[in-house]
Order: sequence, then structure tokens, then C-alpha cells
Amino acid sequence: MSLYRDEGVVLRTQKLGEADRIITVLTKRTGKVRAVAKGVRRTTSKFGARLEPFTHVDLQLHVGRSLDVVTQAETLRPYGEALAIDYPKYTAGSAMLETADRLTHGEKEPALRQFLLLVGGLRTLADGEHEARLVLDAYFLRSLAVAGYAPALEACARCRAPAIRAFAIVAGGVVCGGCKPAGSAVPSIETIGLMTALLKGDWAAADASLPRHRGECSGLVAAYLQWHLEHGIRSLRHVEREPV
Repeated sequence: MSLYRDEGVVLRTQKLGEADRIITVLTKRTGKVRAVAKGVRRTTSKFGARLEPFTHVDLQLHVGRSLDVVTQAETLRPYGEALAIDYPKYTAGSAMLETADRLTHGEKEPALRQFLLLVGGLRTLADGEHEARLVLDAYFLRSLAVAGYAPALEACARCRAPAIRAFAIVAGGVVCGGCKPAGSAVPSIETIGLMTALLKGDWAAADASLPRHRGECSGLVAAYLQWHLEHGIRSLRHVEREPV
């Protein structure tokens, strides 16, 4: 029997038959894995609660023909417990899980950096170190950077000129007056500065930002993310935004 062990974060689950469940897990070494957890919906299951979304788990799996099979599961940290009692944290965390699922494509695609970003983001959310939407926007920007889609924020995305006039999603970030395409957003300098701080992890600057700049930043980041994913993030409709 071909067994392997890995740790990961449960991204989503779906029912299978009367008692089983298919779980999608972003793992540390193997990448994104879909596996069957047999009998977890029975009240007598030993590890049913350990295989819920948001849970950081240590797994042993058996390689199957189409889907692997979970044979052991141990909880490393149940992030869902802290997030479920706080609506902004829970909705932000849900958007993180959905984004991680979208950004990792193949079932066995290596995704170590995406895994580390997700674990770090969920831990920061659960610990309440920063405002939930700031944490989510930082996660979006860094995940995009890891995937090769980091927005240009310090020089024109097209000609590299330093004079910034607008933010154009189709161009890949900020643009100068000469490169500005029609329909570009014109955010404040403070908003671009906030995006830069979130991408770089400058939390002192991010935490000191004003609500109107956070709201503008969130709108741009969400639009940029969904344009590159070519798919909407359904969880975002429930995320609370700062007033602009």
C-alpha cells in the first residue's frame, strides 16, 4: 500500500455517498490534493471534525486511482474555531481559502509558498493582530506576487517612468499619464502607498491608514485579483469593506 504523509490546510469539502466526504487540501509538500475521508460524517468518526475548512492538519494518505484516501488526521491548529465567532474574520478567511484553491491548479502541483502564505494569513486573522480586511488584502497581493502577478506600484507598469497618474488592471498596476489606458482608476497616493505597504509587510504603515484609503485599496485589489484569476471570488460578496 502506497502511503505518504503531509500537512496542509483544508480548503473545502463536499459530501460523497451517505457517510464519506471529499476534502480539498493545500499541502506543504505535495500541493493541492483531493482525497476521500471515509465515514467522517458518521457520529462515531474519530477524525471528522479535524477535516473541516480552515483546519491545519497533519495527514496520512493512501494513493488511490482517482482520489487519495485519508487514513489518519491530526489537528495542528483549528483556525476555524477563532474565525467562526467573528464575522469579518470568517468571511476574510473564506475568501483566502477560495483564492488559494483558485491559484493552485494541478492536484499534485507543488505550492509551498502559497501554503505558507495561507497558514500565515489564517494565523494572523485568528490572532487578531490587524484589521481583517487589511490581512485579506495583504494575502491577496502576496499570493498574486507568488503566482507571478504582482502589480507594479512604484513605477509605470508599461514604460517604468516614475510619474504615477493612475492604476490600470489590464496594464498590470500603476501607469504614467502617457501610458494610461481608458477606464483606468485614479486612486489617491495614500491608497497606492497602502497597497505597497501590504505587499511588503509594512504593518505599521498599513495599520495607520485611513478608512477611505483602505476602502479604495480593497476595491482595486479585489478587481485586480479577479481579473487575473478570470473568475470571481464568491466569498468576497460577504466580506465587509471599510467605508470610502
